[in-house]
This record gives sequence, structure tokens and C-alpha cells, in this order.
Amino acid sequence: MQLLEVTDSTPALKKAFLRLPIRLYKGDKNWVRPLNKEIEDVFNPEENPSFQHGECIRWVLQTDSGETVGRVAAFYDRRTVEAGNNQPTGGMGFFECEDNQEYANILLQACQKWLTEKGMQAMDGPINFGSRDAWWGLLVDGFEMPNYNVNYNPPYYQKLFESYGFKDYFQQYTYRRFMNGPVLGEKFYEKYERIKQNTSYRFEHINKKNIEKYASDFRTIYNASWVKHTGVAEMTEEDTQALLKKMKPVIDEKLIWFVYYNDQPIAFMVMIPELNQLFRYANG
Repeated sequence: MQLLEVTDSTPALKKAFLRLPIRLYKGDKNWVRPLNKEIEDVFNPEENPSFQHGECIRWVLQTDSGETVGRVAAFYDRRTVEAGNNQPTGGMGFFECEDNQEYANILLQACQKWLTEKGMQAMDGPINFGSRDAWWGLLVDGFEMPNYNVNYNPPYYQKLFESYGFKDYFQQYTYRRFMNGPVLGEKFYEKYERIKQNTSYRFEHINKKNIEKYASDFRTIYNASWVKHTGVAEMTEEDTQALLKKMKPVIDEKLIWFVYYNDQPIAFMVMIPELNQLFRYANG
């Protein structure tokens, strides 16, 4: 077996990293192949602001005959390491592997060894090298067509991770709601009407012509809501701009709401069209 580092100078290995899932998920009607560019942008310092605060490495695992049987990445972000963790914690992700514990162990041990050398004492995974809106978590239930940028994996991945020693750290849920028929309970509408009469509150859709202002409001609300939680780093202006750049082509103004109290931003609800319904036909 050969564990090979993927770099800018190894285009063949980059291609192998991207194409391994095509073979692993062949015949799985639920899998939606991610866009190549979106995966590669995670590993591009010019596109991913996390490189300003950390490092990343990735590998492919190949047999002696050159067949790719696994892939993985390891990374750390100093902001997360310093955000209240009791122990310095790195991350691993973008794991894909045949149903073979030996292969999985080689990949996960490589991540553990590299993170240990970087001073980390714990390893979260599978997660993203970047924001939590993408590629976060191991799917263990609900094997349906995933939402855009949500991790999807075969059921046997749980066995590979737990046999290596991973344990459930927290549970993350995604939801689907059908929009025909009653959407919310009556009490919700009563509360909304009462709040709407209070002129201290203001509700508005975003306006693309003033999108930089909403990006700033987004960051204010996010940091006030999330940074108090252990291991969550403050969102910087660079983070917000990267997220904005990514979302801008698909923003529908009427799907995004901001709430203000005495003109101070206090809440948002950001929705985008479900892009996987389109990208499932894009073949990467």
C-alpha cells in the first residue's frame, strides 16, 4: 500500500482524490457528486481563509498496482484551537474509503500522526477545513439525497470510524419540510402579529445592492450567538466575504430575512434554493 500526499505538483493524485467517490458510490441513487471546484477550493489558500490561521494536508491511499482505495485530509485552525477547548483539537475530513478497516486505519492514523506533530491532542471528524455550513459530520441515519454541501456516506463508515476509536461527540440534524398545507402552528402566527405591532422591531429581506451591509450584520449576529460555545471561533470579515462570494450567484433575496431591534441586527434566516436538485446532473 502507498499513502501519497496530494499537492499542487501532483495533478494525477488530485484527479484520483476527486474521482474515487465516483467508483465507491456507483449505483447509489441518493449520492450527489460535489462540484470539483468546491472541493478543490477547500484546499486552495487563495479561496479558503482558514489557511490564514492554520494548515492542511491531504492524501490518497493506493494499492501497489496504483488503484486508489481511500482518501483523507487533516487540518487545524488556530482560532478553533484557542476558542475554549480544554485540549488543542484538530480536524480530519473528506474521508472516502472502501469497506476495509485496514485501509481506514492507515488513513486515520496518518491524520492522527500529523496532528500530533502539530501539537494537537484531539481530533474531530469528519469535519470541514472551514465553516460549519459544509461537509460537517458523519451520516449515520437518513440515507436520502443530501442537501447541498451536506456530507453523505455509506452506512459502513460508522463502523470504520468507531472501530478506529472515534466516539459520538455531538449530534447534528438536518430537516426537510413540505411547504404545501399548514406550515406552522396557530400560536406562532399570534406571536408574530404581536411582535409586528412593536415598532422597535424591523423585518426585511436583503437587497443585493447593499449586500456588504448584510454581510456585516450576519457576522455580528453569528458571533453574538455562537462564539460563546466551546470550540467555536469568531467569524472574521474574511470568513464572511468568502461565504458571501460563494453564495452570491444563487441568492434569492426573498428567501433571506434579517430582524432588527432598535436598528441593531438581532436575527437572520438564510435560505438558498436546494442546489443539489440541479447539481445531481452536473457530474462534478
